[in-house]
Amino acid sequence: MEASYLRYLLQFKRPSGTSRGVLLDKETFILEISEGNRKGVGECAVFRGLSFDDRPDYEEKLKWLCENIEKDEDYLKENLKEFPSIWFGYEQAMLNFRYGSRLYFPSEFTDGKSSITINGLIWMGDVDYMQEQIQEKLEKGFHCIKLKIGVNWKEEHSILRKLREKFSENQLELRVDANGGFNKDEAVTVLQQLADLHVHSIEQPIKAGDWNAMADLCMKTPVPIALDEELIGITDPEKKKILLATVMPQYIILKPALVGGFKGSDEWISLAEERNIGWWITSALESNIGLNAIAQYTFTKNNPMPQGLGTGALFVNNFESGLDLRNEQLWFKK
Repeated sequence: MEASYLRYLLQFKRPSGTSRGVLLDKETFILEISEGNRKGVGECAVFRGLSFDDRPDYEEKLKWLCENIEKDEDYLKENLKEFPSIWFGYEQAMLNFRYGSRLYFPSEFTDGKSSITINGLIWMGDVDYMQEQIQEKLEKGFHCIKLKIGVNWKEEHSILRKLREKFSENQLELRVDANGGFNKDEAVTVLQQLADLHVHSIEQPIKAGDWNAMADLCMKTPVPIALDEELIGITDPEKKKILLATVMPQYIILKPALVGGFKGSDEWISLAEERNIGWWITSALESNIGLNAIAQYTFTKNNPMPQGLGTGALFVNNFESGLDLRNEQLWFKK
């Protein structure tokens, strides 16, 4: 068996805003393994500035994986535990090698018989741009939308208020993602304002790392809190248990590329369910290769909540998509 990788730069159709800044492009790496006429493809979806494995020796580790591709899986996993996105690409490539075509997790989804409900994502920008995105999602039939907040809360709050005036919580589920954009005192006020608007949940209201502050917010919050960035970089199962037991969030958000791939996500899901903590899966600006794999994995987890999966439509130079969005339903292209 042989392996190689390709660095690829995805270009956004339009600059995409988050509380951490504006994104113009997204670097990723495509891993290919082959043996005879068979091959498998995966995406090592590093997220610069956010990934635990955004390190100077990233490509060096990718080369190491290619050179050691025939080694035992447990050996590779141990050596890649600080490089979750590389392990994620390896998992994909091996699954694709096994099943062929564009398959990673064969199911009723890949048979074209079932679909996945997703939320519509609204990127940060000026008021007009955010309202334009919202209108587009509503026209497409989304009943759950997620807004990025934390840059200009006064304007963002106004948009949410107007939305709620038009649509009741039974008609439209609103989620927000702060990406750690508030301090604790600000978060207390924001949480109450969100509760008044019957918002479903808020992701990462304060920056990751202050477990005690987050635990206090989660204990007193009038609106459910979901941990996102808080999970990144925690690879030890015991530390995962301590985090969940300390903070006791209402939800956790799983981005496979950032939390140790499919095996890492499985571990978080198991620990969360033991504690009656809800969860859903979110993509993290992967190309259509990684997105396809995440969608197939997500379907197998049987979570009826709207999932936070992208559609691959953000980039001008994406790979051919294996997915098809119809209203708010994500389907696999047969």
